[in-house]
Amino acid sequence: MAVRPGLWPALLGIVLTAWLRGSGAQQSATVANPVPGANPDLLPHFLVEPEDVYIVKNKPVLLVCKALPATQIFFKCNGEWVRQVDHVIERSTDGSSGLPAMEVRINVSRQQVEKVFGLEEYWCQCVAWSSSGTTKSQKAYIRIAYLRKNFEQEPLAKEVSLEQGIVLPCRPPEGIPPAEVEWLRNEDLVDPSLDPNVYITREHSLVVRQARLADTANYTCVAKNIVARRRSASAAVIVYVDGSWSPWSKWSACGLDCTHWRSRECSDPAPRNGGEECRGADLDTRNCTSDLCVHTASGPEDVALYVGLIAVAVCLLLLLLVLILVYCRKKEGLDSDVADSSILTSGFQPVSIKPSKADNPHLLTIQPDLSTTTTSYQGSLCPRQDGPSPKFQLTNGHLLSPLGGGRHTLHHSSPTSEAEDFVSRLSTQNFFRSLPRGTSNMAYGTFNFLGGRLMIPNTGISLLIPPDAIPRGKIYEVYLTLHKPEDVRLPLAGCQTLLSPIVSCGPPGVLLTRPVILTMDHCGEPSPESWSLRLKKQSCEGSWEDVLHLGEEAPSHLYYCQLEASACYIFTEQLGRFALVGEALSVAASKRLKLLLFAPVACTSLEYNIRVYCLHDTHDALKEVVQLEKQLGGQLIQEPRILHFKDSYHNLRLSVHDVPSSLWKSKLLVSYQEIPFYHIWNGTQHYLHCTFTLERVSPSTSDLACKVWVWQVEGDGQSFNIDFNITKDTRFGELLALESEGGVPALVGPSAFKIPFLIRQKIITSLDPPCSRGADWRTLAQKLHLDSHLSFFASKPSPTAMILNLWEARHFPNGNLSQLAAAVAGLGQPDAGLFTVSEAEC
Repeated sequence: MAVRPGLWPALLGIVLTAWLRGSGAQQSATVANPVPGANPDLLPHFLVEPEDVYIVKNKPVLLVCKALPATQIFFKCNGEWVRQVDHVIERSTDGSSGLPAMEVRINVSRQQVEKVFGLEEYWCQCVAWSSSGTTKSQKAYIRIAYLRKNFEQEPLAKEVSLEQGIVLPCRPPEGIPPAEVEWLRNEDLVDPSLDPNVYITREHSLVVRQARLADTANYTCVAKNIVARRRSASAAVIVYVDGSWSPWSKWSACGLDCTHWRSRECSDPAPRNGGEECRGADLDTRNCTSDLCVHTASGPEDVALYVGLIAVAVCLLLLLLVLILVYCRKKEGLDSDVADSSILTSGFQPVSIKPSKADNPHLLTIQPDLSTTTTSYQGSLCPRQDGPSPKFQLTNGHLLSPLGGGRHTLHHSSPTSEAEDFVSRLSTQNFFRSLPRGTSNMAYGTFNFLGGRLMIPNTGISLLIPPDAIPRGKIYEVYLTLHKPEDVRLPLAGCQTLLSPIVSCGPPGVLLTRPVILTMDHCGEPSPESWSLRLKKQSCEGSWEDVLHLGEEAPSHLYYCQLEASACYIFTEQLGRFALVGEALSVAASKRLKLLLFAPVACTSLEYNIRVYCLHDTHDALKEVVQLEKQLGGQLIQEPRILHFKDSYHNLRLSVHDVPSSLWKSKLLVSYQEIPFYHIWNGTQHYLHCTFTLERVSPSTSDLACKVWVWQVEGDGQSFNIDFNITKDTRFGELLALESEGGVPALVGPSAFKIPFLIRQKIITSLDPPCSRGADWRTLAQKLHLDSHLSFFASKPSPTAMILNLWEARHFPNGNLSQLAAAVAGLGQPDAGLFTVSEAEC
C-alpha cells in the first residue's frame, strides 16, 4: 500500500504514541521492539549510547546517541520527550551497507536536573526508529557533582615512642562522586607502594606499622573529586626516643687518694624529640681495692718505701732542671721572655720583653720538603703581646724556624705574583681542580707543627690549626675557600635546606694528628624539637655524604660540632669541603633572614629604586651584597632587621605603603611582590631581592617618607619606616662597613693564639689527669659552659687541649684572657706558681 508523503509524519506519530503506551521506559539496557513480519536485521542498533555524567558547577552536559540503520532518534528524560528543537541531528549513510545512520545530541542543564533533585535521579535515554521497529538505548544518569568543605573526621596530632604503631583517621567530606583520599607527609605524597611500613585502610585511615624518627612530620589528609580538592588540618606527629644509658666504662687507674672512677653516657640511645632523659648518675667513684692501696695502708714500712722513691724522683727532676738551666745559659743568642705569677691576674700576658738578636746562629730549624718554596720565620717561642719588636720581612728560603716571635703572616696583601705562584702550584694537584681560580674569597698559608689560623675576612669563616695537629717535621701549604652555592652542586632532599656557606679547606688527604677546627656561620634557629641537622662532606668522587648527625655524635667519630646560636665549630681530622644542612621536623623550624634596604647614593632621574634584600643571616651573604651594592652605587637607607622564616610553605611578600601621592607615585601595578617559598628555603640562591620603583612628581622633590612591609604569609613580619632626604642623608652608610677581623687572613705559629704556648702546655699538663677534688679539665669545661661535650673531650689524648682549642676558635681575636685565667685559677690547684714561666723555660 502506498502512503502519500504528507501522511508519513502523522503515521510516525501514531506509532510513537503506541510504543510509548506499551513500554515501561524504565529499563536501563538496550531494548528492541521489532514490527511483526519485519526483518530483525534491519532493527536499529546503537553505535553510541548516552553515558552517566556529572554536572560540575553550572556547566551543562552533552548527551550523544548514534544508531544504524535509523530514520529517527529522539531523547526522553525522566519519562518526558525532549522537544524536537532541542535536538541537534546529523544524518548520514553508512558507506559499507548503504543504510541510513543518524546521530543526535542534546544539552542537559543544571536547572533541569535541580527540578527533580532530591525526589529521584535524573535520567535520559534515546529511542531510534527504522522500518523494522524501534530500539531503546541504556539509561544515562545525570547527577550534580559537589564536595562539602568540612571533613567528617580529621587527623589529630600525636606523640608516639619509637617503633610504636600510628593510626591517623580521616573521613572525607560528603560528595558526589565520592571523594578519593590521599595523604601528604610534609607536603610529599605518601605512597604505600614505595614504603611497606605504611598503608591506607578502606576507611581512609593512614597506618604506620612501626614509627621511625623519619616519620616525625606534619600529616595532611586530602580529599578530591571532579569538583574540588579539600585539605584537612595538618596533624603533627612526633616520634620521640627515651634516653638509655650506655654500658659503664672501665674503671680508671687507682689514684693517689685510693679512689677510681667510671662513667657512662645517655646515648644508647640518646633522647630525641622530647624523649625522657636518663635517670641516675653518669659518674661513679669508689675506693680502690688494688694492692697498691692495700699495702699503703698496711704498715709504716711500705709508707717509708714509697716516700723514699718519691724523694729520689724529685732529686732526679731537680737535677734535670739544673742541667736545662745551664744549657740555656750557655745559649746566649737566644732571647727570653719572663712571665711571673701575675700572669693569672693579667690574662696570661708575658712581661719583661727583650728584643731578639737578628744574627743569632743557633735558631732551631726544621728541614722542609725542598721541592716546594717555603717562608722563613725567626723569633722566640714566647709570643710578644706588647712593646717594640723588630721588623719582620718575608723572604724566600728553604728553612722554616718553629720559633715565631710576633705576628708572622701570609695574607692577601702580599704581591700578586705570590698569590699566582701559590695557585699555580696548587693547580697541579688533583684536589685543587674544583677550587675557584684566583684568590678571591680564599686564604692560604704555610704551616708546621706550631699550627696557626686561616681566615676569610668579613665572612665569619676561619680554620684553626692547633699546635701538633701537623706532624713534626712536616710542612703543609693549607688553603681555605668560600664557594658560591651556584658553583657547587649540593643535592638537597625533601625538606632539607642549606644553613651555612659551602667551605673547602685542604689539601684533602694530608695526615693530621689532632683535630683542626673549622668555624662558619649558620642561619638556623637550632632546637632539637624543630631541626635535624647534618654536616655534609663532599667525597673525592664528588658525591655528598652525611658525616655527622648533630645530637647523635659518637666520641670516636672523626667529626664533632659545637653548635651555637649563629656559628658552628667543626672538629675534623680530615680536610675537605663541608656544608651544614638542616631538615625541618615541624613548622616551628625557622631560618634567620637579614633584611636590607638599599637605594642609590645619587639620583639623577625622576625614578628612584628601593632594593629590599632577603639574605641568610650570615657574614658571607652580607659581604657579597655589600660589595655588589658598592658596585651599583647603592647606600643603606635603614637599619637591618631579622625575620624568622618558617617551614610553612608560605611565600614571602613585600609591599610599599603610605607613599605621599603629592610628591611621589609608585610604579608597582600590584598590591605586593612575592618571593616563592622554595627560592628562600633551599638556601642556594643568592641576592634574593625585590625592587620598588618610585617616581618623583618634580625633580626638586628630595624628601621621601613611606613604609616597606616584609612578611611571610601566616608568619613573621617586619616593617621599615623610611623618612630621609635622598640627596644628602647618609646616616646609615657606616652600619655595614666591613671590618678587618684581625687584619690578615693568615697567622702562623704562636702569634695565631691568644694563650701563650708555654702557659697552654702547663695548663694541659696540670688539668689532664683526673682529680677527685674536681680540679681537672671537667671542671674547666663546666666553667666555660662546654660540659655537654665531656664524652668527646675524654676520647682525645688531651681533653684540656681540645677545650683550649675550642676557646681559641670561639674567642679570636677579641677573647678575654682575664676571664679564662680566672676560670683556670679558680680550679683550686694547690701550686700557686703552676702557671708561671721562668726565664730558663723560655
